[in-house]
Amino acid sequence: MKGTTVIHEVDEVLKGLLTGGALASSGVEIAFEAPTRDWAARRNGPVVDAYLYDIREDVQRRQRGTVPVRDEQGAVRSRRQPPRWFRLAYLVTAWTKRPQDEHRLLSAVLATLMPHETLSPDQLTGPLAELGLTVPLTVAGAGAEARSMADVWSALGGELKPSLDVVLTVPFPAYPEYDAGPPVTEGAAVRVRGIDGSYDDNLERAHRPSHLAAGGAAQ
Repeated sequence: MKGTTVIHEVDEVLKGLLTGGALASSGVEIAFEAPTRDWAARRNGPVVDAYLYDIREDVQRRQRGTVPVRDEQGAVRSRRQPPRWFRLAYLVTAWTKRPQDEHRLLSAVLATLMPHETLSPDQLTGPLAELGLTVPLTVAGAGAEARSMADVWSALGGELKPSLDVVLTVPFPAYPEYDAGPPVTEGAAVRVRGIDGSYDDNLERAHRPSHLAAGGAAQ
């Protein structure tokens, strides 16, 4: 799975959230464009725009070592580094012909996203869901590391307008993967040699791994 695929999946998850809740059946378009003056001038109908303006690693979530990758039977087939977590910050704005309608749309967005403090794997899609990890979501939070909204609007060449800062902290898988050895199917045995140099089968001791069934097959 490529890193760009993860960002695309986050876009789809956010779009799915925004088209539900208070905005369900509203017919409002969901866009991911940079809200520049030229883009705003081409709008013909109500739009909620979620512009990805900042990507930063959440270094407090970084882990060391390796994690196992298991097959369908639960056996370890390879190992890889733990995923790296990144904060994807979206500038969410509403675009209509009247400020009052834009405020109503922003209220609907806020009401729609507030219940989703975390997203479970079954709320995610594609490769992002396959990681089996929970994704935190914050809306209109105070981010000390994020750029000021005035700077963002200045860079976009537009006028400052009401917006919501929506941040999803998502895992990016680390590569490459390292092959792991086959699972253990037999236990270790210890044989004791007698004084005459021969092995005494009565003194043989065997140890069976706890994860093996009585028949010797891996669970």
